[in-house]
Amino acid sequence: MKFSEAKLGRVFIIRLEDGDIIHESIESFALDHGITAAALILLGGADRGSKLVVGPEDGDGRPVIPLEHILENVHEIAGVGTVFPDEEGNPILHMHAAAGRKDRAVTGCARAGVKIWQVAEAVLIELTGSGAVRKLEAETGFKLLDP
Repeated sequence: MKFSEAKLGRVFIIRLEDGDIIHESIESFALDHGITAAALILLGGADRGSKLVVGPEDGDGRPVIPLEHILENVHEIAGVGTVFPDEEGNPILHMHAAAGRKDRAVTGCARAGVKIWQVAEAVLIELTGSGAVRKLEAETGFKLLDP
């Protein structure tokens, strides 16, 4: 286990609107507001055609080849995530979300492109005083958090 300590900074209440792509919108917001680290909670609707990464093709394979699931219709979503900079200082959102419709649900990483249907609400809690960075790990191809 690796860790660092951070303090709470500003808290932002955000409404994402129809057609917004979650990771693009949150990363752009973080950049515009000088946020380098944050925690995020989100709920709302995901539009048809949204993509979730739902696991690796082979849990033992290297490099990791992600599996994508495309939502065939509108879904309710709830997600949690973190924002930390990559090695170039760009804010990167890592968010997992559960998407449900009627009696079915799927959970995955929203990085592949989840498009908002109508509206989503997010609370972004800034974290200050941490030097945590997402660093590219060659073996997996992931930008892993280095606290």
